[in-house]
Amino acid sequence: MKSLEELQAIRDKARQNLNMRGDNHDNIRVVVGMATCGIAAGARPVLNAFVEAVSKRNLKNVSVTQTGCIGVCQYEPVVEIYSPEGEKVTYVKMTADKVAKIVTEHIVNGRVVEEYTIGAYTK
Repeated sequence: MKSLEELQAIRDKARQNLNMRGDNHDNIRVVVGMATCGIAAGARPVLNAFVEAVSKRNLKNVSVTQTGCIGVCQYEPVVEIYSPEGEKVTYVKMTADKVAKIVTEHIVNGRVVEEYTIGAYTK
């Protein structure tokens, strides 16, 4: 760090990430399971990919948070997306590579990506 401006830019970026991870119930909520089983299965890169994708698209109505155990360890990493109306979609066996499609299709265009949902894996 070489200047006050650089420090302020770091602060502003951290504030933006904190705001994105807030819990406004008018938002679409992306919840990533981050218990030990999720982390071991690769949930941290998934969480980071969601934060980056939401930030890159400047989606103000989306919050990205983490939670503990969701309860389906065999399908980790698990991501749940809640609409403002409270409807939930559970995505399983997530990878950072799948995040862009979910953000584009589900979050932006309102179309669930069926092939990544828990229903597709339990049939």
